[in-house]
Amino acid sequence: MSRDVSVDLLAEDRFAPVVDAFARTLDETDRSGAALSVWLDGQPVIEARGGTADERTGARWQPDTLTVVFSCTKGLAAIAIGRLLQSGALPSLDMPVADIWPEFAAHGKNRVSVGDTLAHRAGVPAPSVDVTLEQLLDGAEFARIIAAEKPLWTPGEAHQYHAVTVGAISAQIVARISGRSLGEFLVADIAEPLAADTWIGLPADLEPRVARLIPGQPAAAWPPPVDENPDAEWLERAVTLGGALNPDLLGPGDGFNGRHLHAAEIGGAGAISSATGLARIWSATVAETRGIRLWSAETAELMAKPRSAGLPFFDNGPPPYQAWGAGVMIPSDWDPYLTPASFGHDGAGGQVAFADADARVGFAYVTNRMLDMERGISVVTALRDALG
Repeated sequence: MSRDVSVDLLAEDRFAPVVDAFARTLDETDRSGAALSVWLDGQPVIEARGGTADERTGARWQPDTLTVVFSCTKGLAAIAIGRLLQSGALPSLDMPVADIWPEFAAHGKNRVSVGDTLAHRAGVPAPSVDVTLEQLLDGAEFARIIAAEKPLWTPGEAHQYHAVTVGAISAQIVARISGRSLGEFLVADIAEPLAADTWIGLPADLEPRVARLIPGQPAAAWPPPVDENPDAEWLERAVTLGGALNPDLLGPGDGFNGRHLHAAEIGGAGAISSATGLARIWSATVAETRGIRLWSAETAELMAKPRSAGLPFFDNGPPPYQAWGAGVMIPSDWDPYLTPASFGHDGAGGQVAFADADARVGFAYVTNRMLDMERGISVVTALRDALG
């Protein structure tokens, strides 16, 4: 068994139990790895890593190791849209998406607001047609498919997690307002000024730094069989898009280990980042970080205002359920984060990334072993105890 942790930074002894909690999340078989970055008041206080980045070569997790962070991408897209809101380029979260993207108005989607769309209330959680991988990789074509969809409910009147589709909508909002793709905007306006190793659409020369994802232990079937849950087909379609992706996001084939998906700008799931880059970005939403404050307190309050919670449109099974503001997850029984003032976004396979406006914290836990959320949440619990 190996749970060796490299601690690159531990600013105060009170954070030692947080590193201990991180160590307990590491794979006992040493096939996979993880990294943790915590920022407080705009400064790093914990940088830790451990385990294996690529089981094929035995490469260890390094300070600059990158990994796919899946739905943490949605949080990055929300930060970008918050930047547009703060600058006035996006006049209001109440603005209809169709005022920005006219094609989205099809089939009665003309009134749903940017804020409600980011909170998974637009009624298009999954395409009704089968989407190919090629169509997904062609962002414009995938957006066209989503714009043409008939909503499954009256937009704004219910919510259901838009696992991939909300990323395409977010990308259109950013591109049509800023004139730059979501990935370009992220680099130019957010990541590069902060020197954060975070991309949506990874440059080819950085590919050797990407950790290889591995599946976790077999779990209960998700979604459940149709005879157990009549909504199972839609729940699966929200992830697979009817064929573009595999339910486990890995095989058959390389899945999200493949260069083709790393290079693509998939706004709901495709970001690749180091733990430090992700935590640094979230830190800058609540505290001046490397001389930069991405969001004002007012912007953070607007983006994190509760919009969706409780029982979703489809039968996801028993609680706990998630809760959202405008593109950010907010504390819920699913993930309480640090305090009621937290906001961020989790990602498939156990990724956790968020900021906390009261504690002035930026946090990221990333891993290449596709398991549940409890590992990252346990580290957050230890951080809460350490902060008192």
